Amino acid sequence: MTPMIELKQVSKRYGSVEALAPTDLTVRQGEFVTLLGPSGSGKSTLLNLIAGMASPSSGSIFVRGVDITHTPPSERGLGMVFQNYALMPHMTVFQNIAFPLRVRKLAKAEIRRRVMDVLEMVRLPHLAERKPKELSGGQQQRVSLARCIVYNPALILLDEPLGALDKKLREQMQVEIRRLHAQLGITMLNVTHDQDEALSMSDRIVLMNEGRVEQIATPNELYRAPRTAFAADFIGTANLIPGTVLGFENGHTVVSTPLGPLRGVSGDTAPANGSAVQLLIRPEYVRLRAAADAAHDGVVQGSGTLDDSITLGSVVRHHVRITGDRQIIVQQQNDRAAGVYTRGDPVVLDWAPENCLIIADG
Repeated sequence: MTPMIELKQVSKRYGSVEALAPTDLTVRQGEFVTLLGPSGSGKSTLLNLIAGMASPSSGSIFVRGVDITHTPPSERGLGMVFQNYALMPHMTVFQNIAFPLRVRKLAKAEIRRRVMDVLEMVRLPHLAERKPKELSGGQQQRVSLARCIVYNPALILLDEPLGALDKKLREQMQVEIRRLHAQLGITMLNVTHDQDEALSMSDRIVLMNEGRVEQIATPNELYRAPRTAFAADFIGTANLIPGTVLGFENGHTVVSTPLGPLRGVSGDTAPANGSAVQLLIRPEYVRLRAAADAAHDGVVQGSGTLDDSITLGSVVRHHVRITGDRQIIVQQQNDRAAGVYTRGDPVVLDWAPENCLIIADG
């Protein structure tokens, strides 16, 4: 099947500044793909190039097999949803959604049918005659989505669409957008710096860093098997321990670390002896126990002092100082069976080597 979007060595320079290095990217039809990264990573530049708001310095952009590299934005047939909603304040909800259909000169009866259908989809038919100022932020964003959906674009670009909403509304809109995506089957390309949003909404994530693609993967792959230390640190909470490869033993890579020799598993390519690596252990894979309860336990990986415990609703996050200024974060379910610890308590840590991923350093 022809990809919905295909980028071939697309780049963007502003004078001597390379905002986007030559990039290849394919987005399949019906996919929900998120461009994720910190400020300055190139994600918005990439979206603007696809939208036609900027021209590439090199490379070609295809939508459904057609080269649109130099096609004006108005002729690309793309929908776009912005963070600031971009609703016209003097128009009602109905009129805002109908506007792109009136521009296309559809018949009044067809316009009304489509607008009411899409209002049902976004669950706002009762607000058709209200003005944007009479709506909540979440309702305004739904109207913005409806205005985009109503003319059946093949591709919708979302530019930080949830950035202006509070946490609870963001989470509700994440579910809403995923529902609409599944219902309509429209290809969506989303830009965000919010990793939780990317993980919860995406079929695949394009993680970007300093104008380059760091890794493209499903949310689960990106969390469980990041290929670089940047990817590991940016997605979720990461314990990264530096080390040097000592050798291999019983299917594990043995690494010299500040905690002593530790074992872990490598990705697709095993690191060479003597190479610098980082060991990634996610907080939920670490077990925390009082030092007195583990005096004779042979599986202890490290010991330290509890610096702090933070309750985050359903989980408790412990910060354990192990050497100098280095900490390991431990995450436990907040249940009655969990141990109770006090700041300053001596504790020990352990985890299965299979849950310790070895990543090349640099």
